[in-house]
Amino acid sequence: MTYRDVASKQVLVWACTSVGARMPVAMAPLALVFLVRERPGGYALGAAIAAAYVIGEIVGAPVLGMRLRPEHARPQLAGGLTVGAAGFAGLGAFPDAHAVVLAALAFLAGAAPAAATGGLRSLLTELVPERAVAQALSTESMLNSGIWAVSPVAVAGLALGVAPYVPLLLAAALMASSVGGLWLLPAGWATDDALGGERAGGSVFRLLTDAWPVYVTGAASLGLLGLAELVLPALLEQRGIAVGWSGPLLAGLAVGAGLGAFLYGLRSWPGRLRTRSVVLMCVLSVFVTLAALIPNTAGIAAALAVGGLVQSGALITRNLSLREVLPPSALAAGYSVMYAAAGVGYAVTGSLAGGLLKVTAPSNAILAGVGLTLVLTAVGWWGEVRRAGRSARGADLVVAPGSAVPGPEGAAIRGGRDPECRL
Repeated sequence: MTYRDVASKQVLVWACTSVGARMPVAMAPLALVFLVRERPGGYALGAAIAAAYVIGEIVGAPVLGMRLRPEHARPQLAGGLTVGAAGFAGLGAFPDAHAVVLAALAFLAGAAPAAATGGLRSLLTELVPERAVAQALSTESMLNSGIWAVSPVAVAGLALGVAPYVPLLLAAALMASSVGGLWLLPAGWATDDALGGERAGGSVFRLLTDAWPVYVTGAASLGLLGLAELVLPALLEQRGIAVGWSGPLLAGLAVGAGLGAFLYGLRSWPGRLRTRSVVLMCVLSVFVTLAALIPNTAGIAAALAVGGLVQSGALITRNLSLREVLPPSALAAGYSVMYAAAGVGYAVTGSLAGGLLKVTAPSNAILAGVGLTLVLTAVGWWGEVRRAGRSARGADLVVAPGSAVPGPEGAAIRGGRDPECRL
């Protein structure tokens, strides 16, 4: 279990394709704010258009993800990315259009390519040996951390230094380039299901619904750090620290997340995935709490960096948990639903932050978010334990090589294939 299994030309092609598909996603919210900040309504209008984009992602990810055909996903992914690129191009080409038109284009740019995250993750795991899946997911997390660290800087520099619409045109070009990359990758991924998704325990929808505890914990992990990011400028003002430190502090958080993903993939960790997830979420809550309470810049920076390091591990455990509870034919849809759940978590924490900042101090708003996260983590853990107990009472299992059936730990056990399965 080393990163050598991930180092290949095909994975490099995947990484370039993934940057083209995902960097526009990271650029979009801030780019939309810059696009209209000089118009009447300014930042409020930008926030509303950015919200339309996020709603598009939340709607598009599960709807389109459930319709991906594993063996022939390329045309569907390419179509979604092409339409998404057109949406970004429309935003950049018509910056003075009516707000409703801009919101519609933003919704389209968010919804159309929303299944690409799940599809690309499934393609990545197809490119590496089964023993290296954890390392592949860690590599993906490191790549995402780099994308999210670079994107805000690129958007601000282009919008302020060139023109407000340029970041959106760049996003369109990047997303269009990812379509070409898809044709250098496999057309889809093998399901290895002896029974099809519809016959292996019910419909894909039922399988996805049964995995709800994983989504709850995944949404909680992203939502908590999202709350810290959104409240950080106000928190710095509360502490008497220059707001300009927000950028470097968030960059440190992204670096910590990348390092955490790398460390997670270095070895096999003990314990069940759900136990690891709870432990990591509790540690993450501790460091976000410290970030809210520490009065100096260095302390806040250290707390956020360690928080990012721990959060990346929590997200990787959630993706590995999906591989336990879902058959291969439903994994891309499951990853897409996780993406939507993370968007919901971020949106909920953003709304919570906005509401609480009107009535209490920023530090108290973060502490409230920590409390909500711990409740969601407990609910997710309870749901996973309950599901495992239900499966354990299920009955005698005969696992054929390559098949996927519910296991005694609530796992989708792949006979002779899954290193995470436990009998």
